Amino acid sequence: MQEKEELIYTCPMHPEVRRTEPGKCPGCGMDLIPEEKSAAVHADHDMQAMSHMDHEAAMTSPQMAKKMEADMRRRFWISFALSIPIFLYSPVGANILKLNLPSPIPVDWLLFILTTPIVFWSGSIFITGTYYSLRAKKLNMAVLVATGVLAAYLFSVLLTLIKPGSETFYEAAALLVTFVLFGHWMEMKARRGTSDSLRALFDLVPPKANVIRDGKEMSISSAEIVHNDIVVLRPGDKVPVDGEIIEGETSIDESLVTGESMPVTKTVGAKVIGGSVNQTGTIKFKATQVGSETVLAQIIKMVETAQNSKAPGQRIADKAAGWLVVLAIGSGLAAFLGWYFIAGAGLLVALTFAVSTVVIACPDALGLATPTAVAVGTGIGAKHNILIKDAATLENTSRLTAIVLDKTGTLTEGKPIITDVVAFNGFTEQEILRYEASVEAGSNHPLAKAILEEAAKRGATPLESIEKFESVAGHGLKAIIKGKIVLAGTEKLLSDHRVDIGNARSTLDRLAGESKTLSLLAVDGKLAGVVAAADTVKPSAKKAITALKELGIEVAMITGDHTKVAESVGNSLGIDRVFAEVLPGDKAKYVKKLQDEGKFVAMVGDGINDAPALAQADIGIAIGAGTDVAIETANIVLMKSDPYDIVAAIRLSKATVTKMKQNLFWAAIYNVLAIPVAAGVFYSSLGWSLRPEISALLMSASSIIVATNAVLLKRVEPKLSL
Repeated sequence: MQEKEELIYTCPMHPEVRRTEPGKCPGCGMDLIPEEKSAAVHADHDMQAMSHMDHEAAMTSPQMAKKMEADMRRRFWISFALSIPIFLYSPVGANILKLNLPSPIPVDWLLFILTTPIVFWSGSIFITGTYYSLRAKKLNMAVLVATGVLAAYLFSVLLTLIKPGSETFYEAAALLVTFVLFGHWMEMKARRGTSDSLRALFDLVPPKANVIRDGKEMSISSAEIVHNDIVVLRPGDKVPVDGEIIEGETSIDESLVTGESMPVTKTVGAKVIGGSVNQTGTIKFKATQVGSETVLAQIIKMVETAQNSKAPGQRIADKAAGWLVVLAIGSGLAAFLGWYFIAGAGLLVALTFAVSTVVIACPDALGLATPTAVAVGTGIGAKHNILIKDAATLENTSRLTAIVLDKTGTLTEGKPIITDVVAFNGFTEQEILRYEASVEAGSNHPLAKAILEEAAKRGATPLESIEKFESVAGHGLKAIIKGKIVLAGTEKLLSDHRVDIGNARSTLDRLAGESKTLSLLAVDGKLAGVVAAADTVKPSAKKAITALKELGIEVAMITGDHTKVAESVGNSLGIDRVFAEVLPGDKAKYVKKLQDEGKFVAMVGDGINDAPALAQADIGIAIGAGTDVAIETANIVLMKSDPYDIVAAIRLSKATVTKMKQNLFWAAIYNVLAIPVAAGVFYSSLGWSLRPEISALLMSASSIIVATNAVLLKRVEPKLSL
């Protein structure tokens, strides 16, 4: 007996992944499927999605979108090629062009032969789509197209069989399929730009990577990398997954992922991002996020989710389209009954008006109005490192009336530099720095890092050992050093512990007035000194604030800094409303305060302590890639640390919403005005009528107009930059 061949499971996106058992791809998280069935299964999935006429579902991957567009293009060109002789031999072509072309067989049979493959191959997506829709008890655009096509085709076949030589509607069925296919092909092309951008993001991950396993270096597929693998990266290599450097030093170009133009120096302990490019040294790093966990995978997921989601306006359009289907079928039936039974017209005339009415009322353009604009808008955003999580966010961002900006890391660089060290009550500057650095040694706060760097630069080492360390949330630190109680932090921390700072008031006020952040030091209840740091305001911050005000948005700044420091920064940037000395956990309260005033509020931040405020806001915006928590909570992620991208996101939203409204208007008004003409309401008085093939052309034209109008959204791109 022949041994049964072992079944191999693989990933459509990463064919190099091969398993003997089903599971999920370690590279992208997709389900593994049998290798020999992979192409067939996904082709069937593509066609089923197309049969449902659900273009949003079809955009689940750039690969699928490209395959579907190619199939739609192929169907259109075959239909178009066959439609030319159909039109020339049809009664319409003969009457308009005055042609009397010879035919080897009767003309109606020739038209039957040419039209049949158009209806049942090129147009099969509408017929199968109708089957799925009716099975789901839904009426959609596929039902209308299939109704119009089959009515014209079957009536023509009937005439060919029982009354040869009669005027038929073969050209109506053929041209209807051809025009609708062309409209959807154009719509797919309009949306493919974003899919190509996603494809480019996928391609940032190198196909192969060098890892160390069992003490040996080996080359494996990037998709095979697992947690804690040690990856070797040499100059010129792309980073395959996210990780943390454990050996070596280098500079890495992260521009393709974060938008930062300058290479970033990386040493032991620094994080690396998949998709970035190693520049100089050789390093080893431990894989910490792989597959769908990586920053790059999350970016791709965000863009795909945004494209596949529905804006609030689209829900209204969907309901309208559903009613329009009922209206179209009802209008077509009414047109037939009215002309045949009331007006006493012939069957051919009545059927002509009925089919024309059903075709012209097809809500195709209405269905495309907002999804196409959303796809183009999110694609433009991704191109400019503005990641919008869903269509609702894209639409609602245009409604903002107030915005709250976290100071550190959003408006400022978040990398303070020590500018002053002032000693009091007999202490020296070296002692101040040594005490401060000893207490701050375990902190990741930017000010703590600046103090440690300054202490090392001035030789205020070695650091003292500390006992009973305590962090006072939002105010500072407390510890015991050599039996002495040491406080390092805000003025409030010292006042809460009854430390007198009266003799230092003028100095503190002067430093705070210079927009410097202060860390006061007290030893055993006595003020010892103050360390002042300046955090540079980002170059584009002032221009961003000005632009936000020009958009009619109220701007507020929130920070945990001293009031005078915060007000100084706010005044320099032109911010009128400043919330200072705010504890991390209280930021959300200030966002809610603005909401209670009736404002639609956005919160912009970059840290873990901003996450509650981001969640409270109507629109949460994480800036500068921020932290994982901030990104997860936010609705919009600005990958660069540029405050002006906030303005760009709002402008993009406003432009996209404008296109949505324009598209909805043109799609709706077109149907409302065209249905009476197609139904023959004005035929008796004005002689206006539309044959089914002309109705098909006009219906398709409306879809093309909507798709083209959405593509014109790209004109907003120059306004997104400084």
